Amino acid sequence: MARTYPLERLRNFGIVAHVDAGKTTTSERVLFYTGMSHKIGEVHDGETVTDWMEQERERGITITAAAISCNWQPTYTDDESKKHTFNIIDTPGHIDFTAEVKRSMRVLDGAVVVFDAVAGVEPQSETNWRYAEEANVPRICFINKLDRTGASFERSYQSILERLSNKAVRAQLPIGEEDAHEGVVDLLSRKAFRFEGQMGIDIVEGDVPEHMRDDVETYRAELVEKIVEQDEDALNAYLEGEEPSYETLKALLRKAVIANDIFLVYTGSALKNKGVQLVLDGVVDYLPSPLDLPAVVGINPNTNEEVTREPRDEEPLAALAFKLQTDPFVGQLTFFRVYSGVCKAGSYVFNASNGKKERIGRIVRLQADKREEVAEVYTGEIAAAVGLKDTKTSHTLSDENHPIVLEEMTFPEPVVAARIEPKTKQDQEKMGIALNKLSDEDPTFKVSTDSETLETVIAGMGELHLDILVDRMKREFNVEADLGKPQVAYRETIQGTKESEIKYIKQTGGRGQYGHVKLNVKPLEAIAADEKIAKNIDREEHFEFINNIKGGVIPAEYIPAVKKGVKEAMERGIVAGYPMVDVSVDLFDGSFHDVDSSEIAFKIAASQAFQEAAKGAQPVLLEPIMKVEVTTPEQFMGDVTGNLSSMRGQVEGMDDRGNAKVVTAKVPLSEMFGYTTTLRSMTEGRANATMEFSHYAVVPQNVAEEIQAQRG
Repeated sequence: MARTYPLERLRNFGIVAHVDAGKTTTSERVLFYTGMSHKIGEVHDGETVTDWMEQERERGITITAAAISCNWQPTYTDDESKKHTFNIIDTPGHIDFTAEVKRSMRVLDGAVVVFDAVAGVEPQSETNWRYAEEANVPRICFINKLDRTGASFERSYQSILERLSNKAVRAQLPIGEEDAHEGVVDLLSRKAFRFEGQMGIDIVEGDVPEHMRDDVETYRAELVEKIVEQDEDALNAYLEGEEPSYETLKALLRKAVIANDIFLVYTGSALKNKGVQLVLDGVVDYLPSPLDLPAVVGINPNTNEEVTREPRDEEPLAALAFKLQTDPFVGQLTFFRVYSGVCKAGSYVFNASNGKKERIGRIVRLQADKREEVAEVYTGEIAAAVGLKDTKTSHTLSDENHPIVLEEMTFPEPVVAARIEPKTKQDQEKMGIALNKLSDEDPTFKVSTDSETLETVIAGMGELHLDILVDRMKREFNVEADLGKPQVAYRETIQGTKESEIKYIKQTGGRGQYGHVKLNVKPLEAIAADEKIAKNIDREEHFEFINNIKGGVIPAEYIPAVKKGVKEAMERGIVAGYPMVDVSVDLFDGSFHDVDSSEIAFKIAASQAFQEAAKGAQPVLLEPIMKVEVTTPEQFMGDVTGNLSSMRGQVEGMDDRGNAKVVTAKVPLSEMFGYTTTLRSMTEGRANATMEFSHYAVVPQNVAEEIQAQRG
């Protein structure tokens, strides 16, 4: 079986937005217009294709990234050879499921960023934009919900310029807003489009309305100037009064969008079926195919040398597993993106990340919760494999004779923890399996056991995150469990420097134990991404171990035991028993005994030495600080800001958004539990708040003492 379409006609893109900006509604329109579904499902009716989980339909939010394959014929041509294949990922907007967005960005070539025309840029819009920047993903913007009361294209566009990027430029202007929203004008072609017939399927092209002509010419000139700036010859000709042809402008604009030099802004109303088809034309015209992007770079695990893979079917296989999902019918699905080569069902692949061979049983292409079985997938495609046992998120699947490890994804650490107890003995046996499967699926969900009480503790990105996971255990794994009160995931660190020396000597009958280490601990300093790390430094995230042993005073085989002892002591903490982060440990001296020294002796000595040094290095407690945004009617502004200040919050800004006021603040997570209820009662239910993790900060002394007292 051969590839059925050329690679340049493939688009892998995501639809991303803040919660409630209309992202899933936009995805449903895309499915309808591309012929994938014959009726449009609405979020408020719980009938959408991409929000297929029970919890998503009940709550009206997206929880997991859903992948869909479909085809699109651009509206401006009847030429069948111009039909494009889309792989679309509809990602969640809620901050608790931010990892889904981050991992999706890693495998996408482009993104459509959806904004609410009333709210403009919102907190999660900024986070998603930042993830796209990190992954260097080209974007086009869609200002949605232009039919809503209070909608303003211009205000939303200005918020994109101010808060996200000054490279954004209008591709369209709306014909009317709120109840008067009729359609859009395309600036480059100077054509007006209205959407008629069932679900807006008939696109009626016409002239620009008389009252809009001046604005169209003004903003078109702005767009053309931005385009010709990309090419010296075109710029010189333009300055001499000669505008490039429409085709030349489109070609230059495509180049600029792919290079992230321009972000085009489209508009419309997905719910009222206006404008979505033209966004899909924009995806075809301006977002990249796999061929438009640089070759993927990785490391050969055998030689540690850098290797590249061109996006070609003839190259050796390189594919990245970016998501695991437990399916009630087929077991575990491993979502993967093929960067080079061909992946065939029934074949063996080499997991270069862990060195294991895996057999791909079946391959399915996804239509959200429906599956189409295929024999093979080609370069650039996204699919899911059934039957992989040892492949986790971020692992690279490759050809055994040409191994490659692609750059791994990093995920934020959980900030909320809670104890979980099975309801019955029967549930207890199944709970461990369910929790393991869920933590494999979600890298921001961690499971651990409290060493003192032996209770199971689960940790995630927020209260909603943990609630959904417990709900999924019940529905998907038939495990009933009670969730304890949410706890903040505090951390500890040091602010000073301290040396310590421990000789661990234990004499018993026969062979004794002897381990002697000298350590220096200090705060971990950040290094630039391109800075070279010395060979004797073993650097991990939030920890650094420096081996400065000279002349074999401690034999090389005991050094790993020293590091292990330090890391175990860091897990136990110093102030209140929370894990320690951002610590640099320098092993600079010690001694050993020919007979009595052992790994265990050095591990114990290192653990004790670290604890002693850390206690004298100004240890402090750290707490997660959340970025909070509250939208409230003006009359409650004083109550809202006063309440945030009383919660140890720092108010950072107040802005207008339509008739409402928006307050941004940084507030400790420990103060935010139950805040939604407080806010509703304070504002007659008219205000709403969103929050996302910002950073860790030192806990004030009086609060730290209370936490220590609670921990005993």
